[in-house]
Amino acid sequence: MVDVIWTIYLGLLATASLTFLIKGKYKSKLSKIDFVVSIITWIGLFGYVTETAILNPSVWKFVSVAAFLWDLSFAMILKGYEGEEILEELPIVARRVWMLITFVVMVGPLYYGLFRYAFA
Repeated sequence: MVDVIWTIYLGLLATASLTFLIKGKYKSKLSKIDFVVSIITWIGLFGYVTETAILNPSVWKFVSVAAFLWDLSFAMILKGYEGEEILEELPIVARRVWMLITFVVMVGPLYYGLFRYAFA
């Protein structure tokens, strides 16, 4: 059952990334970098879910830490500088808390699996 849930999550991540790509949502340089980071982390999660050795574990250790720091900074700081006002009606503290909660819920499982793949 757990494998089915991981596979569904993996499919949802891939579908979301491809949908954004097809709709042309990756316009800025930062968004394009985020897309590349997403694809790399998706490949790592794919290796974890399918229990397949892809590259060296030390590569995934570096990727998991670097990608986590990138995603966290992109979601909390950099994304707002792309011309979109995200949650502009909320005070800055409430906005950051809401963004952090959303970040944990949406990509928390991704980094859990990626860290397990890299460090287990």
